[in-house]
Amino acid sequence: MCYKTKAWLMIKDGCLFRNWPVEYRWDEFKGSSSSVVGGDGATATNPPRSQSSSKQEEPRLTQSSILQGMKQSSSKLARYAIAHSLGRCLLYPGSVCLLNKIPLSLLVKGRTRLMEDFHGKRAKLIARDENEIDTMFVDRRHRKDLEPKGMQLVICCEGNGSFYEIGCLFTPLKAGYSVLGWNHPGFARSSGAPYPKNDINAMEVVLQYAIHRLNFSLPDIVIYGYSLGSYTATWAAMSYPKLGGLILDASFDGLVPLAMKVIDKRWKKLVVKTVMEHFNLNVAEQVCKYPGPVMLIRRTLDEITSTKFNPENRLPIVKTNRANHLLLQLLTTRYPEIISGAEEVVHQWLSAGSLPLESLIYHYLYKVDENWCLHKLQSYRESLGAQADFPWKIGKGLTCNQKQQLALFLAKKHMKNVMTTHGRTLPTDEFQLPWKL
Repeated sequence: MCYKTKAWLMIKDGCLFRNWPVEYRWDEFKGSSSSVVGGDGATATNPPRSQSSSKQEEPRLTQSSILQGMKQSSSKLARYAIAHSLGRCLLYPGSVCLLNKIPLSLLVKGRTRLMEDFHGKRAKLIARDENEIDTMFVDRRHRKDLEPKGMQLVICCEGNGSFYEIGCLFTPLKAGYSVLGWNHPGFARSSGAPYPKNDINAMEVVLQYAIHRLNFSLPDIVIYGYSLGSYTATWAAMSYPKLGGLILDASFDGLVPLAMKVIDKRWKKLVVKTVMEHFNLNVAEQVCKYPGPVMLIRRTLDEITSTKFNPENRLPIVKTNRANHLLLQLLTTRYPEIISGAEEVVHQWLSAGSLPLESLIYHYLYKVDENWCLHKLQSYRESLGAQADFPWKIGKGLTCNQKQQLALFLAKKHMKNVMTTHGRTLPTDEFQLPWKL
């Protein structure tokens, strides 16, 4: 495509969305204007900070304290500059034209295909920060060959370099589910810049749109987060605990370990502070606050979420995949009495580099009795009645071998291994909804 043709296409595509009518605003639904959205669609405001009635002595300003303050301010300013320049380019390359390798023509072609072949509905949403969020919805509820899958909505959260036009949305779409995709602020035709706070604002309005305009109930909505999209996916799950499920594909527990593997150790302190201040993608912390069904899809050849590589063939070492830490934190939060003392067994299973070795550990080394495990968990859940909130205390009084069996059973139910690299689209037959007890 010549330069003039590409420029004309960009202008035409930009004008088209700019003139697109607004379908939904974040404050459109009555009661959704507060800062925190509750799990049942209601909202709650943050309580004001309490003020002490006693007067506190004002700190004395000395020459050393002034110099220290200037030093801290300059360091903070430097971290801000790094985060809003190089940091953003590295973390969200899909928002930077010079780094974006996806031709605009492919995005237009993908969008056209979704609208013409799958009868997708494109909609412009206005987020809390006034950013325009470009979305695509494919409704499978009214098809003649209706399957139960079509009644469930999968909201797709793309990675840091992907778009709904050509991204992970196509996996659940081809699997037969209703799907809703959206682009990060600053990606394609979504306005703004892709920072964590802006991403959360976008996720909020997308969910409100799905509930109040598309008329899906929370139990019928599943969030699918791919790679960096795991951050907004887990935020949604944490904020809407009644959601039907959460799927995290090619995910990680936090950003710091991944950043450190490509940064010189001399810059460790600066990088850690910059990440924690501006890009604190605390995926593990958020997923542990969601009480619903979770499925982790670990890509065994993932070169992005793994931190070490085999020196002979340069393949990623699966036991260094950060999804392992994500799984262990989730299971420890939910089943502390089971996982306590069985961590090494789970680590051993996670370190298996192939499905045959994984099966050998699971079936032959520890002889996991799945029927017994399932019965034990179901009986405990029934004993809790309506108050089945995590953490569960199941595990007390069990033998070491019984704990190991339950730990491996739960690990397998919460994680699915797929032999592929990070950037490939997940095959349709590998997509599955989370396990429900």
